[in-house]
Amino acid sequence: MRIDGREVVTFCSNDYLGLANHPDIVAAFQRAAAEFGVGSGAAHLINGHSRYHHALEEALAEFVGYPRALLFSTGYMANLGVVQALVGPGDGVFADRLDHASLLDGALLSRARLQRYRHNDMAALERRLRASKADTRLVITDGVFSMDGDVAPLPALAEVAAAHDAWLMVDDAHGIGVSGPCGRGSVAAAGLGVDEVPVLMATLGKAFGVAGAFVAGSETLVEHLIQSARSYIYTTAMPAAVAAATLASLTIVRKADGRRARLREHIARFRAGAEQLGLPLLASQTAIQGIVTGGSEAATRLSEQLLRAGFLITAIRPPTVPEGTARLRLTLSAAHTDEQIDRLLEALADVRP
Repeated sequence: MRIDGREVVTFCSNDYLGLANHPDIVAAFQRAAAEFGVGSGAAHLINGHSRYHHALEEALAEFVGYPRALLFSTGYMANLGVVQALVGPGDGVFADRLDHASLLDGALLSRARLQRYRHNDMAALERRLRASKADTRLVITDGVFSMDGDVAPLPALAEVAAAHDAWLMVDDAHGIGVSGPCGRGSVAAAGLGVDEVPVLMATLGKAFGVAGAFVAGSETLVEHLIQSARSYIYTTAMPAAVAAATLASLTIVRKADGRRARLREHIARFRAGAEQLGLPLLASQTAIQGIVTGGSEAATRLSEQLLRAGFLITAIRPPTVPEGTARLRLTLSAAHTDEQIDRLLEALADVRP
C-alpha cells in the first residue's frame, strides 16, 4: 500500500488468497459494469436482481453443497437479517463469547434471549441449552474466529445442537475459500453439510477478493429469508458487476489449491520464526495470527514502530477484544513473499512487544 506517499507492506488485509487485484476478476467486473452500469439501482425484490446475481446464487449453492443460496450486500447485513428472521421474543440464542459483533447484534435486535457460553466450551453450551425453555433455539458461532484465528469445534457443536433441537448457524467469513476441499470452508473441512449446519453464512470480501456475502441453506430456509430478512428486503442489491466479478473469483477459488498451499507455508514460516523470537502468539493455525501485548498502549506503540519499519499492522484494542488482550492482529496472504515475511520477523525482533 501507499500511505502518505510511502510504500509499506500490509499484513492486516483479509485478502487471504491475493485475489483482490486478479486481472481476470477485474476484467469480469469491467465487462459487466459496461453492460449493467455501476449500481444495481434497486433492491433485489424490486428490479435490482440481474442474471449475474441469479447465476452467482446458483454457483455458490453448488460450491458449498447446499440446496440454495441467497446474496446479501455485506456479511454484517446477512447476520443481522438471518438471526432476526429465525428468532424473536420467547426464543433463545446461544452465542460463543468470541463471536463476531454482527452475530451478537443480530441476536440483540431479534429480542430473543441471548446467552453467551465460554469460548468453544461444549459443556457450557449444553448446560445452557438443557436449562432453556425457549420455543426456538439458535446456536450461532464463527467457523474461524476473527480475532483469535482458532477454529470452532463444528462436529461437537452440531452434535450438541441436534441433541437439544436447536438450529446451528455458522459464520464462515474467515474459512470460506481458504479451508476445506476446493476452499469450500470450515463446514466442509469438518465433513458437515446442510443436515448438521442448516444455516451457513460466508462473506465474499475476504478470500474471494470481492464484496458481499451469502447465506446457504435449504429451499425452505432461503424462501423464508426472502420474505422475512429485513436487511435483504429493504436494501439495494450489490451491483451486477460485483456479482459478475465474484463468479470469476469463484472459478479461480475452486482451482486455487496452489494458493492455499502457499498460504499454509507462509503460516508455518511466520509461526516458526515468531516462536524462535519468543513472541506471545495465539494458538492459531490459520491466516489470522495474534501477537498479544496485553495493554492498549503497548499494542499501539508496536503498531507505530512497525509502520516506521515499513509494515502496516493495525493494533486491536478493547472493546473489539476483551480487556487485557490488546494485540496486533496480523494476517497472512498467499500474495506475500517469503522475503516479506522474513523482513517482518526481523522488524519484530528489533521492536519486541
